[in-house]
Amino acid sequence: MHDRFSRRIFLAAAAAAMLAPHEFYGKEELPAMLDHILLGSNDLDAGIAFVEQHTGLRAAFGGVHPGRGTRNALLSLGTGCYLEIIAPDPQQAGVPDPYGLQSLATPRLVNWAVHLASLDEQVRRLTEADIAFEGPTAGSRNRPDGRVLHWRTLRLKDDRHGLLPFFIEWGAGSVHPSADAPKGCRLVRFGAAAPRPDELGAVFARLGIEVRVESSDRPQLRAAIAGSQGELSLTS
Repeated sequence: MHDRFSRRIFLAAAAAAMLAPHEFYGKEELPAMLDHILLGSNDLDAGIAFVEQHTGLRAAFGGVHPGRGTRNALLSLGTGCYLEIIAPDPQQAGVPDPYGLQSLATPRLVNWAVHLASLDEQVRRLTEADIAFEGPTAGSRNRPDGRVLHWRTLRLKDDRHGLLPFFIEWGAGSVHPSADAPKGCRLVRFGAAAPRPDELGAVFARLGIEVRVESSDRPQLRAAIAGSQGELSLTS
């Protein structure tokens, strides 16, 4: 019953977006399970400065991802949600660059994550929907204070170049980054756009996610972050 009700809500929202995209996109509606958005940059310091220039808030260094070739800085966007500025780690040369961070001329959205209490249920959902995935895979990050964050992720084999999210389950005892990252910003808009918004909306529905979808000439993630110095609009 809940799944059918959620789908009706999603389809109504998607239809509203297609009929009046600008009005709909202006509303402060966010996916209920959105965990964080990833802003890619070819240099971490440059990415931090870019966000600070437009929001007035400076993201704090988060740590490194051992074996993945990246490091990050974090900024809270409200309870349970944060911005991750992700960039190559100069100390991990030769590691594959899945987001193409080295080639980015300016910071842009490269992916986003949905939080789940347990990945096992999503494994069942994706299996029943015949959607190929990888994982769950254990992950970790060394914090500057010496503590280690632990999580598990589940990734789609075809995430449409980051348009579709990955799923994250935080380890017991791990402090969610939104709790102790610098505060003062909030995510006011987040959604996706595509030439065929109805088709993309159907994919999100199969994944069990309600996301605002607009019509656009190319696939794109769109977000807006409000800070003390204004609003920063981001796209992929």
